[in-house]
Amino acid sequence: MSLLRLFSVAALLWLSLAVPSRADAPHVVASVKPVHSLVAALMQGVGQPRLLVDGTASPHSFSLKPSDADALSHADIVFWMGPTLEPFLVKPLQTLAKGAHVVTLIQAPGLRPLALRTAGVWADDDHAHLTAAAAGTPDTQIDGHAWLDPSNAKAMAVAMADALIAQDPADATRYRDNLAALLRSLDALDAEIGALLAPVAGKPFVVFHDAFHYLEARYQLDGVGAITLNPEVRPGAARLSQLRARVQASGAACVFAEPQFESSLVAVLVDGTRAKRGVLDPEGALLPAGPELYATLMRGNARALAGCLGG
Repeated sequence: MSLLRLFSVAALLWLSLAVPSRADAPHVVASVKPVHSLVAALMQGVGQPRLLVDGTASPHSFSLKPSDADALSHADIVFWMGPTLEPFLVKPLQTLAKGAHVVTLIQAPGLRPLALRTAGVWADDDHAHLTAAAAGTPDTQIDGHAWLDPSNAKAMAVAMADALIAQDPADATRYRDNLAALLRSLDALDAEIGALLAPVAGKPFVVFHDAFHYLEARYQLDGVGAITLNPEVRPGAARLSQLRARVQASGAACVFAEPQFESSLVAVLVDGTRAKRGVLDPEGALLPAGPELYATLMRGNARALAGCLGG
């Protein structure tokens, strides 16, 4: 046997031992792209998780396809944030994923939950650091966009790794190694974003929908209102009038749209004011799913904020 052929056979044998086939890996389902990204990073070298809410779809109004239902019915583990973010999953988790270990990440140990805000215009004394969820707050009253704080993403990653190891102890070393690498990268990302956003902390802005509560709280940002609390519900004239007054009174520097929703309402708010227009994306609507999405998403939002508020 030639050396080249011997090397090729050895390489194939090593790969077959190092990376289990898809049939041998746990069947893991993740609800939304940021959750999927963190799980994909943890499962590198083992398998690939299945994503439910792909493309530009919104978890607030998502409908399961037959292939999604099939994935849930065969899942070993399902990772989701909770009922406020993915209401479409509440019943399917009870009926389709009966055999799966369902991990509600908003309950991850060490995660710092924030209560849902119930108004679209936030007074100065209702800033993000005052809206932490009290102990015992029902999941239905907790803001589900917790990954927008990297310290929460770390808590989520640890909970995910624990679930993966419990399901697949044979690959525990790989999961632990991947977790250690992920936690280091999240710490570095947090420091990078903190340095980028420090110069614009305290500069007021308005978002399209109230998805950035955790980002505001982590980096002392001054969000003063949201066009809508639910992106599927168009705000009325009274809300827009109230927000426009808030933009003018606060001197809001920017009003941010989101990629998958109409931006005409943003134009209404900035018209005749000094506010600029920008785009923020809480879930990575236009980004390809995968282990790199989370860091790309967070950097993109930080740069959009720094660019618009600091310009």
